Amino acid sequence: MEEKKVLNLEQTMDVLLENKKFSTVRDILTTMNAADIAIYFDDVSEANLIRLFRLLPKDLAAETFVEMDAGVQEVLIHAFSDSELKAVIDELYVDDAVDIVEELPANVVKRILKNTDPGMRKMINEILKYPDDSAGSIMTIEYVSLRAGMTVSEALQRIRKTGIDKETIYTCYVTEENRKLLGLVTAKTLLLSDEDAKIGDIMETNVIHVHTADDQEAVAIKFNKYGFLAMPVVDDEERLVGIVTVDDAIDVLTEEATEDMEVMAAITPSDKPYLKIGVFETWKQRIPWLLILMISATFTGMIITGFENALKAQLILSAFIPMLMDTAGNSGSQASVTIIRGLSLDEIHFKDIFTILWKEFRVSLLCGVTLGICNFIKMLLIDRVNVMIASVVCITLVITVVFAKIVGCSLPILAKKIKFDPAVMASPFITTIVDALSLLVYFATASILLGI
Repeated sequence: MEEKKVLNLEQTMDVLLENKKFSTVRDILTTMNAADIAIYFDDVSEANLIRLFRLLPKDLAAETFVEMDAGVQEVLIHAFSDSELKAVIDELYVDDAVDIVEELPANVVKRILKNTDPGMRKMINEILKYPDDSAGSIMTIEYVSLRAGMTVSEALQRIRKTGIDKETIYTCYVTEENRKLLGLVTAKTLLLSDEDAKIGDIMETNVIHVHTADDQEAVAIKFNKYGFLAMPVVDDEERLVGIVTVDDAIDVLTEEATEDMEVMAAITPSDKPYLKIGVFETWKQRIPWLLILMISATFTGMIITGFENALKAQLILSAFIPMLMDTAGNSGSQASVTIIRGLSLDEIHFKDIFTILWKEFRVSLLCGVTLGICNFIKMLLIDRVNVMIASVVCITLVITVVFAKIVGCSLPILAKKIKFDPAVMASPFITTIVDALSLLVYFATASILLGI
C-alpha cells in the first residue's frame, strides 16, 4: 500500500502560491493567530513574504506586523508603497508603533514617521521622550477616560464611540478636566450597575498607579502582584498620561529574565533571537567577559605559585584543589541565584541584608559541616590519606562554603544598592572570587596544621 504524504503548512502554502490559489491562502491565514503567522513568515522567502502579507486583511496585517522580528519588518517596509505603509501604521496602537520605531534603523524610522498621521506622530514622539526602561517608555496613551459626573448610560455611550481606537476598554479611568486621576471603573461594574447611577458613586478611588519615571521591571512586578490587566501611569502632578497593559508587562518580564540569564552566564545581553545573531556578533558578546574572567583568574594562579613550596612538601594537597574550588563556586552560585531572583521579584531589599547574611551563615555552616564530614570519611576510606591531610581539606571545605555563600548573597544586594545589575554578580564573577578565597584558606590551614 502506497504511503500517504502529509504536507506541513509551509509546503501547503508553497503549493497553493505556485498554483496561484491566493483566495485559499488568504482563507488559511485568516484562521491563524497573528503570532503564529509571524512565526511562519520568518521562514518564507522575501518574495513570498511580501505576497502573503498583502493577502492579509487590514487589521490582521497590523497585528501580524507587530509580532514580527525587526528584520522582517524592515524587509516589508522597504517593499511597501507609502500608502501601504501608512495603512499598516494607522492600524497600530501607539505603544506598538513606538516599539517598532525604537528597533528599526534611523532611515526606516524616518520613512515611517513621514507616512504617519500628525496625531499619531505626536503621540509617538511623546512616548519616545521618556527614558528607556521607564514606565513612560512602555505605556500607551490610548485609554478610555470618563468623568465622575457621567451616568453609566453616558459612560457606555462614550465607550462605544471612542473605544474602537483604544487598546483596552475593560478598565476605564475617571479624571478631572486637568486629567488628574480620581478613580477607575471596570466594564463589569458598568454593565451590572443601574443606567442612571453616577460614575463618581460606583468608581474605585483607591487606585494603584505608577509614575512615568518608575522602572519598567518594577511596574511589571506589580502586574504579577495584583493581577491587573492595565495600570495607570501618572506624571509628577498626578495627572493621568497613559496606561501600561498586561501584554507589555509580560514582554518586560521576558526581556529582563533573558537579560539576567545572559549576564549570569557572562554574555553581553542582546535583544535578537539566537538564530538571528551572526558568528561575529556572538563573539563580540562573549569575548569581553571571557577576557575579564581570564585575567581575574590569574590571581588564582598567583596564589598557587606563592605556595609552591608548600605544595612540593605535600604534593597530595594539589589533588584536592579542584574539588575545593568547584564546591566553593557552586556554593556561591546557589546563594547568588536565590538572592538575584528575590531582588528581581522585589521580595528582597537592601534593608534585609543583615537578616539574609545571618540566615546564609547558618545555612552555609550546616552545608559546610555536612560536606566536611562526608568528605572526611571518603578521604580516609577511598583516598587513603592520613588524618591530618583529611583534616586540612575538610576544615578548608567548611570555611570556604561559609565564605562562598556570604559572598554569593551579599554581592548582588550591594550591586543593586549602587544601581548595578545584580545578575553581573552571578556564577562566573562570584566563582572567580571564591576560587581565590578557597585557595588562601586552604594554604593558610595547611600551614597551621601541617607546619609547611
